[in-house]
Amino acid sequence: MQATRPVLVRDFLIFWLKLWMDGTKDLIMIWLSPIAFVVDMFFGGRRKRLFYKVMRLGERIDLWLNLHGALSKGEGTGDGLFGGSKAGSDTLIGQIEQAVRGGDEPRRRKYR
Repeated sequence: MQATRPVLVRDFLIFWLKLWMDGTKDLIMIWLSPIAFVVDMFFGGRRKRLFYKVMRLGERIDLWLNLHGALSKGEGTGDGLFGGSKAGSDTLIGQIEQAVRGGDEPRRRKYR
């Protein structure tokens, strides 16, 4: 992928943030899943299982983070991770792009 240095720095910071968020999610899930399992084993009855709700929550977070998904879509655009996402989409990258750019196109800098 051919990207300018500012795009490379931006993408590194975004990826690093996503890695930290994914790791934090995993740590929380490590502790939350056995608690949900024990609750279901002893107090489950006929209600929906808490354990599966915890698993669905983890899946939703994974889809939102989309840790590596934007890379393959943005290859060759020169716009890095933003080239593989749609501004304002339900992913973290899409929400960051919307906040930074306000849309899919880079803002033009005004030179004097």
